[in-house]
Formats: sequence, structure tokens, C-alpha cells
Amino acid sequence: MAQITPQIEESWKQVLWDQFQAPYFADLKSFLVEEKRHYKVFPPGPYIFNAFDSCPFDKVKVVIIGQDPYHDDGQAHGLCFSVQDGIPFPRSLVNIFKELSDDVGFQMPRSGNLQKWAKQGVLLLNATLTVRAHQAGSHQGHGWETFTDCAIRRLSEQRSGIVFLLWGNFAIRKRELIDERKHYVLTAAHPSPLSAARGFFGCHHFSKTNALLQSMGQEPIDWQL
Repeated sequence: MAQITPQIEESWKQVLWDQFQAPYFADLKSFLVEEKRHYKVFPPGPYIFNAFDSCPFDKVKVVIIGQDPYHDDGQAHGLCFSVQDGIPFPRSLVNIFKELSDDVGFQMPRSGNLQKWAKQGVLLLNATLTVRAHQAGSHQGHGWETFTDCAIRRLSEQRSGIVFLLWGNFAIRKRELIDERKHYVLTAAHPSPLSAARGFFGCHHFSKTNALLQSMGQEPIDWQL
């Protein structure tokens, strides 16, 4: 089997090298090649590993877990819940901003691009890193979850003091990958309009995260965009 050399930030390449060489990842790559022959796939290739490229392994302070990328044109750029500049805010992102406003006095931004958070150490990780255009969940079950579960597990094993924000049942199931003797886990309902009023609004996760970081002598996250 030919060795796969991924275009990903160097520290993550080292941490996840064995995954890139695993048979399931070769199968995943073949699946993506075939998908791209027949369909539009989001996000664009250079953004598939954007969450990792924007937040090196040893710089991660906070992890937010999403399910899969936005599937409409121009939205996805490799950071969960984030959209590119100039794109209207999806409803879940609007609710995230509403909770931020209530929690820390956040001012509604002009852009929903969360790259600023990533640069401060927030790993904005979707469980599935690609999606077929206009077909939500279409790339689930093809190997990405094995890869991203491994990334979460390696953070849990090799780092300490990370704050994991798990929103909704899908993300909360990732709790089993995290050693809570070394890390902090905050859970809430998903920010989707279907569930935000059932426990996302009022969770105060953003102020709680900063309080935890400061208690460990770390710089808080500047959530304002």
C-alpha cells in the first residue's frame, strides 16, 4: 500500500501518522476520490484539515465538537459551526452568538468566521470532515469518525487541562473518549433551533470555559469576533 502523506499541520501529522497509514484511511481516500468524480464535495480540499491546521496539537485549550460540515455552497471551511466571510449565519450559529451575548456581553459580528477562536486554541472539530453538496450526513460512516475519535483520544491521553464543550447527544457520546481526571467536560443541548431552548441557552459555557482556563493560569479566550 502506498504511503499517504497528508497536507496537515506538522504536530498533528506526527500525532496522527499511524492513522494516515491505516487501511481504513486508504479506503476513505478512495471514497473521496470517487465522490469528487461525481459530486461537489465540501469543504474545498485545502480546508478539509483546517481545524487542525489552525490549532496545533500542543496549543489546543478548548475543543468544540460538531457533526459534519455545512452542505450548502460557500459555507463550509473546515471549522465546525463556522462559515466563511460574507455567508449568512446558519441558525445554530445565530444561537451560539445569542448565548455568547447573554453570557459574556458579545456583540453580534459581521462575519460568522470563527478562525479567530481557532487561532487562540479552540479546536473546532467536526466528527466527519467532508460532505456531499446539499446532502447532510452523506459522508458519515466512511472512516472520518474513526480518525476524529482518534484525535480526541490522543488529546485526552497526551495533554491535560483541556476544556471540552459537548453540545447535543451526538457530541456528548464522545465523552467516553475523554479522561475526565485530566480534563474538563461541559455538556449542553445542541444550539440548533430544535433544541437550543432545552438547555443550550443559559449554559454559560463561554464564561465557564474562561474561568476554568484562568484557574489553570492560562489566557482566557477572547470570544468577540
